[in-house]
Amino acid sequence: MDLPKAKFILTPAGYGKLQKELKELESKSVQVSQNIKTARGYGDLSENFEYHEAKREQGFVHGRIMELKIILPAAHVVPPEEIPTDRVGFGSLIRLKDLDYEDELEYALVGPLEADVEQDRISYESPLGQALLGKKVGEEVEVKVPAGVTRYEVVGIGKYMPAVE
Repeated sequence: MDLPKAKFILTPAGYGKLQKELKELESKSVQVSQNIKTARGYGDLSENFEYHEAKREQGFVHGRIMELKIILPAAHVVPPEEIPTDRVGFGSLIRLKDLDYEDELEYALVGPLEADVEQDRISYESPLGQALLGKKVGEEVEVKVPAGVTRYEVVGIGKYMPAVE
């Protein structure tokens, strides 16, 4: 599968997570507005920590809501049936063998909005993601890292299909 031309490419789970975040932030926005009203009642705004903190939070919440309202309608959600298993593509779950250390690693290849190295989700825009795109089981890749070059062999390709929340 070639990457779609959409600006934001997401798995169904990633899309669902962003929708949930938007709903939570919209609810939080109401509470933040109430906090501002309450803090105003404390008097002099120039030295009112609660007021300034609530305004800062309001800015963050409204900024993220605006961002999500741009991302969600423009997103391309890749359904599981479009995730390849014969070669590495968006949504692939890739098992790699580190050829230098003989370790086996497993990564999901996702878009930048879903990437989280601690959760073993790497972006297709990352150096490793770029090197893996289109590779098949048995093929090797070399990736430049700060310490030099790391070599991997693709030993398995599956579908990354986390549960939609």
